[in-house]
Amino acid sequence: MDTTTILLLCIAAFAAGFVDAVSGGGGLIQTPIALVLLPHLSVATVIGTLKIPACSGTTIAAWHYAQKVEMNKKLLTISIILAFTFAFTGSYVLTLVHNDYMKPVLLIVLTFVAIYTYTKKKFGQHTHKNHSFKIQMAYTVLISIVLGFYDGFIGPGAGSFLILSYITLLGYDFLHSSAHAKMINSSTNFGSVVFFVLKGSIIWSIAIPMAICNALGGILGARMAVKKGNQFIRIFFLVVIVATLLRFGYDVLP
Repeated sequence: MDTTTILLLCIAAFAAGFVDAVSGGGGLIQTPIALVLLPHLSVATVIGTLKIPACSGTTIAAWHYAQKVEMNKKLLTISIILAFTFAFTGSYVLTLVHNDYMKPVLLIVLTFVAIYTYTKKKFGQHTHKNHSFKIQMAYTVLISIVLGFYDGFIGPGAGSFLILSYITLLGYDFLHSSAHAKMINSSTNFGSVVFFVLKGSIIWSIAIPMAICNALGGILGARMAVKKGNQFIRIFFLVVIVATLLRFGYDVLP
């Protein structure tokens, strides 16, 4: 592997780590670049290799959020276990079936998400739902299973979907939603990593330097998110949603 390729991949990993820590969607940066720069590798090998930096960045960001943002540890523990299990399952299913049929559906969903987030200025600004613990538990289980499987199966935008789920279902603000999303996302990434390691689909000479850069980006992004607060995260969230729309639109539309 030549030095220029590694350098470009590391730059992409740093940017992905920063974006992922703030609003999710870092995979939209490093995945396309890696696929272009590594055409000689199979898609499964590229995706498996990229799960190492993704896991590194989200884990570091999750740790930083945990130091600064209060979270429900009991709900998080259940979420982490379920998200890991279903991400592993999703990655396994990915090796059996094609996931392109999901993209038109996601394109429609993300269009509504972008419009709603942009028009509702107070969306994600305040915690306003007072659910019982049982309701919180039910929503937590649902989010962990559905998005855990999704991240292992197809991936792009999983972090953003996690943030959106915590805002709409549990009434969290952007900051607390981002904090919980990072904890769950680190678990889903780890679940996929375990699967791809067992499958032998990781190129470590690429994964390790990218993981270091992704972690550095994650640290910076998490610090910025905690410091700047909800409005900063909301703007980043909108940018990432629009970028995801463009990516899926390019894949789906003729």
